[in-house]
Amino acid sequence: MSKTVSGAEDYTARQRYSIMISAMLGYILDFYDVLIFPFLLPAIQRSMSLSLTEIGSLQALTLFGSAIGGALFGVIGDRLGRKTSLQLTIALFSVAAIISAFAWNYWSLAVLRFITGIGLGGEYGVGMVLFNEAWKKGSRGLGAAALQGCAVIASSTASIVGIWLIATFSDEWSWRIGLLSGGMPILLIIFIRFFMPESKIWLEYEAQRKAGQVAEAARTLPLADLFRNGLARQTVTACVWLMSYMLCYYSVVSFIPTLLLRDMHTPGDVVRTTAVLLSVVSGICYLANGFFNDRAGRRFGALVPALFWIGSLVGMAVWGGQLYAGSKTEWPMFWLYIGFGVGNVALGVTGVWISELYPVNLRATAVSTFYMGGRGLGSIAPVIVPLAAAHFGGSLLNGMVAVALPAAATFVLASLLLPETLGRDLSEGLQGRCGLGAGDEGCSGLERMMRS
Repeated sequence: MSKTVSGAEDYTARQRYSIMISAMLGYILDFYDVLIFPFLLPAIQRSMSLSLTEIGSLQALTLFGSAIGGALFGVIGDRLGRKTSLQLTIALFSVAAIISAFAWNYWSLAVLRFITGIGLGGEYGVGMVLFNEAWKKGSRGLGAAALQGCAVIASSTASIVGIWLIATFSDEWSWRIGLLSGGMPILLIIFIRFFMPESKIWLEYEAQRKAGQVAEAARTLPLADLFRNGLARQTVTACVWLMSYMLCYYSVVSFIPTLLLRDMHTPGDVVRTTAVLLSVVSGICYLANGFFNDRAGRRFGALVPALFWIGSLVGMAVWGGQLYAGSKTEWPMFWLYIGFGVGNVALGVTGVWISELYPVNLRATAVSTFYMGGRGLGSIAPVIVPLAAAHFGGSLLNGMVAVALPAAATFVLASLLLPETLGRDLSEGLQGRCGLGAGDEGCSGLERMMRS
């Protein structure tokens, strides 16, 4: 019987960093496309003479498509390999993003954004799983947080480019150029194809599967297998956990440009400066949180940032309506926006925690499905936040808080219910030791607990 893959020791430093670079660039460009879209929506609305409902549905379709893509490419990643799935998902969302820049009416843009969303859905989960399987166990949390922290690069870039496009070009050209820039990841496929290795843990599992050393059951209905063998409670909790995160996140992020620029009449340069500063603060917090969750545990990495979320949302409800009066440091929304951004770094623990919760044959399916399923739920934020705002007399700020605050509280509760996984070896489950259908022999205490 072949030896079990131990993880990072089986990769050269060049291979590990090529995986990290691929995952980082893929995630930056993926998230950039998602985050620049809200800045382009007013120009799209004016250019195509669309209603507010139609505009909201474009964002919702992108996020809903990503939920479908997450499940699809997660399954492909578990069956055909992490590298193959990563190339396919990047190709799909890059091509669709480029073509969407040439949309001629609402329906053409809606269909193309939906397809773009499907492609976007697979990149994060597959890239995160591949990274975690190749990285050293003792610094996996920090590495995953650094990878996830690339969201701040995407966020600041989207803010700068989006505001610049709106200020520089006509409505017709600004959104088309913005969507065209979302196709940049197509160049990344070349790097992945020639320089990035396949996951060696997955290769070992696939070799053992073909040799009949592991059960085939998980290959029939992979989504159903997430609920078998004692995994049902954990799966439901993990789904709720990520969905509540995404609902809270998108309920604020999808509307904060509109709130600040349109409703609060904040100068564009102030919004841009605040967004860039938030990116710097968030980047530092991502790394600090990753460092500590490698020592204090995954639950720590979720709960501490979530407290900033709750504090900032309560503050928005109380002081967030005060307008900018010339000084950022005396403007409550400046600090509340920064505080909410610090809370966002809880996302840095999601990929590594879910990767550690599932065996190799379900890992990409779990991470992609839960993460993008959460984005799918986040797709209803553009619908329910305006409804909540209407209920509160038309106040967009109150609508945002009314949706985001309960979601943040749910995230905290789910974080308390998920099992701690700090220190788990991701090669566990190979050679029939803890795969589906295996007995308790060779399983870690955590795995036996989860299966009981």
